[in-house]
Formats: sequence, C-alpha cells, structure tokens
Amino acid sequence: MTGRELDALDRQILYTLQAEARRTSSTDIADELDASASTVRNRIQRLEADGVLRGYHADVDYERAGYQLYTLIVCTAPIPEREELAEAAAAVPGVVEVQEVMTGERNVMVRAIGVDGDDLSRIGEELDELGLRVSDEDLIRNTHRSPYAKFGDGDE
Repeated sequence: MTGRELDALDRQILYTLQAEARRTSSTDIADELDASASTVRNRIQRLEADGVLRGYHADVDYERAGYQLYTLIVCTAPIPEREELAEAAAAVPGVVEVQEVMTGERNVMVRAIGVDGDDLSRIGEELDELGLRVSDEDLIRNTHRSPYAKFGDGDE
C-alpha cells in the first residue's frame, strides 16, 4: 500500500511526535516549526485520519514494573497464514508486540513479557498451538528508539 505524499510540515510533526509525543503539545510543535497551533492540530488529525499516525504508545520499563523477563520469540509461519497467525499471536496473554517480517523463514517476531520461565514456556506453547514454529528465543536487555531522521531533515 502506497502512502500519501507528506510535505515538510507533516514530516516535522511526525518527527517531533516520535521523539516525545507525551510531553509535546500542538502549541509546542507550532512554536518550534513556526506554524499556528490550529494548523498543527489539523495536520495531526489528518495524519491520524489517513492512517499515517496510528497511535501513541507508552514506553514501559517492564523490569521496573516487576516483569523481569522481556523476550523476543522468533517464529516461522507459512506465508499464506502469516498475517492471520501474527494477529492471533498478539492475543496470547503476555504478548505485547508482534511483527511480520517479509521473508520465508523467521517471519514472525513476538515480544513477550513474563515473571518467570513458566510464563515464557506457556507463551511459547500457545504460539506453537496456533501453528507458529518457534525457532529462537532471546531475552531483551534494553530497547533504544529514535525518531526516523528523514522526517526531521526538512527536505522534500
């Protein structure tokens, strides 16, 4: 699916929201970009309506919240069933994110949280029961994010 054409203001808004959506108001963005707050609010609403801006998510430190096991479970799904299985995997208790990868093998990445090994074993078993073949499991130490640089460069 091809997205809509973003202009420089749209890209700057996306960059700013990716950097810190929680502590950034439309007035803050407007001041930074030399635009009016109403223009920024309208642009954000349009980006949301067009499906470009899909949501705002909390960045949770699971270990500090009492869930010390944050794991990446690498799975393989038959390509014709990949999307359906990925959606089903997202509904497994303890799963917090599922990504579909455009390859034949290792094409579903599942991020899951657990308090102990039993939690992670249960999640792995449930994924297997869905029809996903688990090929690897890795404990995640940290996740580092940054906004997409092309949104912030101001070029067309």
